[in-house]
This record gives sequence, structure tokens and C-alpha cells, in this order.
Amino acid sequence: MPEQPTKSLWEILWDYDPNGLIVVDKELRIRLINPAFSRMFKVEADHVFGQHAETILHDAAEFKEVWESNRVIYAKEGEYPDYDLHVRKVVFPIRDQELVACIMVDLTHEWRQNQEMMSIKRETIAKINEVVDNQMKVAQEIAGLLGETTAETKVNLLRLRQMVEQGIV
Repeated sequence: MPEQPTKSLWEILWDYDPNGLIVVDKELRIRLINPAFSRMFKVEADHVFGQHAETILHDAAEFKEVWESNRVIYAKEGEYPDYDLHVRKVVFPIRDQELVACIMVDLTHEWRQNQEMMSIKRETIAKINEVVDNQMKVAQEIAGLLGETTAETKVNLLRLRQMVEQGIV
């Protein structure tokens, strides 16, 4: 029979989950964070234990709302500029333990890619507008020159016709 590991499966999952996990009590004091949360927010669990969630997150309104309403907030996106971090959160109550937990999926890489694509699109649209404007300008210049030469040709041909009619030529 295999030996029971010293850590429970849940503890191992907690340690290896790539998502940031934070648990706060009903006073919004931090009770637990996992290593991924520590990496995402550049904090050590020992230093933040017992502190108000706002000391790291700057806004703990979602935790308060979840505690008061006893409802889950699903897939809410959030930005933490101090940590150069973009996340999708699920915040849920654990009533029998008087806790609120939050799972944060790091979307920073996808967000940056999206920003780059938006930038490329804006640049492409600007270039397209520039090309169209230049083409219109060239077409107008050509039309102007063509109009001038057509007018000059008409004047010269009318003079020539007049000279032929008068027998000068």
C-alpha cells in the first residue's frame, strides 16, 4: 500500500495552483495566500497575514460585497497597475468558516498581446488613411493638370481652326 504523503493533496494543490488564491475573514483581514498570489503581488505570506486586504489590493469592495450579499462574483476582471497585473477573479463566500475566498487568473500576458494588437490596428488604420489621402491628393493634382492641358489644347486648336478658316494656314 502506498505511503500517505506528509502534505495532503489539497495542500499540494494549494501550493502548485498557478492561480493566485487569497482568503480573508469577514473583517477582510488576510488569513491565507498561496505561492502564486505571493508571486503575483510580490509579497510574502508571513508579512501580510492579518493585514487588511486593502493593503495589497487597494480595494476590497468585492470581498465586502460577497460577504454581505452571500453571492459569488464570477469572472470579474481587475487591474493592479502597481504590480503590472491584470486578472480575472472569482470571489466567493465560505459562510460556515466566516471567510471570503478569491481565485485570480493572471491575464497579464493576454492583456499585453491584446494591447499590442490594438496598437497595430490603430497604426494600420492611420497608414490606410494616409495612403488614401495621398492618393486623393495625387488624383486631384493629375485632374488639375489634365484640365489645364485640355484647356490649353482646346484654345490652341480653336486658334488653329480659326486660322484655317481665315485661310492663314
